[in-house]
Amino acid sequence: MANIITRKSVMTLFSSPTCAMSHCARFVLQEKAVTADIEYYDPTDPPEDLLELNPNGTSPTLIERDLVLYDSRIIMEYLDERFPHPPLHQMDPVSRANARMLIKRVDQDWYPLLDDILSSSDKKASRFRRILRESILSTTPIFAARPYFMSDEFSLMDCAIAPLLWRLPSLGIDVSTPNDVITNYAQRIFKRPAFKRSLSDAEKEMTELLK
Repeated sequence: MANIITRKSVMTLFSSPTCAMSHCARFVLQEKAVTADIEYYDPTDPPEDLLELNPNGTSPTLIERDLVLYDSRIIMEYLDERFPHPPLHQMDPVSRANARMLIKRVDQDWYPLLDDILSSSDKKASRFRRILRESILSTTPIFAARPYFMSDEFSLMDCAIAPLLWRLPSLGIDVSTPNDVITNYAQRIFKRPAFKRSLSDAEKEMTELLK
């Protein structure tokens, strides 16, 4: 219990070292340059400190004083509002709503396929890899239209997409095109100092793109 009492005065993010959704939250945390403890753990064996605050032991879980959040997108939104500079959401309501809809679409269309690839047999995983690759490639015009995803400025949408793109090479998924639009976008995001700091040791070993 002493650890929990101490934790009330410190922001702590409990995170799996390999979970893409947890990586999204860590990316925002680093973009905001927030002082916080990041505690990596095995989601199959959550620490007692975490279970006392979040009985499900899910990753990520953010704790700040009496606040306990355990949904990646809610954590990202909270951090952006709690630490408004630099802003990662557009300022006007219409743009914010559109960004939320796009992130929801990514969560519905891409992240389930990532989970399917990681949890399936080779034959099924091969099919899911093909579907995910084709789905990402179908958005090439969107990646080409602006410097960042659907925006001229870096935003939460990029924080939501980059951790997935980072994992593609280790999954055997090649999204390169003749004009390298998606690859160039990914490299631009991966070179951000905050993205580099957001990587766990396990994630650093996933790909050779960060050089």
